Amino acid sequence: MSWILAVETSTEWCSVALGRAAPDGAIECFSRHEHTGARSSSRVLPAVGEVLAEAGIRLADCAAIAFGAGPGSFTGLRTACGVAQGLAFGADLPVIPVNVLMACAESVRTGTPPLPAGAAVLVALDARMDEAYAAAFRWDAAAGEWSMAGAMHVGAPEAVAAPDGDYWLAGNAATVFGERLAVAAGAARTVPDAMPDARAMVAIGLRALARGETIDAADAMPIYVRDKVAQTIAEREAVAAAKAAALAGGAA
Repeated sequence: MSWILAVETSTEWCSVALGRAAPDGAIECFSRHEHTGARSSSRVLPAVGEVLAEAGIRLADCAAIAFGAGPGSFTGLRTACGVAQGLAFGADLPVIPVNVLMACAESVRTGTPPLPAGAAVLVALDARMDEAYAAAFRWDAAAGEWSMAGAMHVGAPEAVAAPDGDYWLAGNAATVFGERLAVAAGAARTVPDAMPDARAMVAIGLRALARGETIDAADAMPIYVRDKVAQTIAEREAVAAAKAAALAGGAA
């Protein structure tokens, strides 16, 4: 019953969880999941200390450290990766990079109501800069793991493609972009509050650990799907003007 510590700061949420599989297959988990905005870097280490104290174990008692590798905020990804590396080096532990979009799909799969067999989960998150991160996942019951249907996307919400067959839509992009996220209209169900969560990363990390899929802390790297990390002043003004025009049109 190995413990895994998971840290996730790719969005405005600071999420830390410590978990292990119980004999009955359930996951015993201690967590902190807080909307911290830009303060994740100052909250993540205290949260780690809190969950370790709550479980009554030391960091060295863990088998590995999972971290939200991306895609997501440039600063947030560096924070999670750096914290995971620092803790892993100090305790001589391996690390497990976790795709945060997959973590959203995991939250949907283990939530209520249950995900129908065969249905895909299309995850779409606000990527700022008037863009969305997106990827579709299918649960392989025989393998007991997710597979990604196609490549990850970053770009205009209108360009997010729907997977084949029935699918649920997860993530905050549906709320942020509204009708611009056209794939929302075809979703059998929308779960806008399914955001990257360290509790889901514990479950993914435990399965990876069982398969021996860990890496050395020195090899940990964030997943970047965007080369450009900031808009120019002109681009920000154009986005603001477009939003203002849309609001004025809706009020007319």
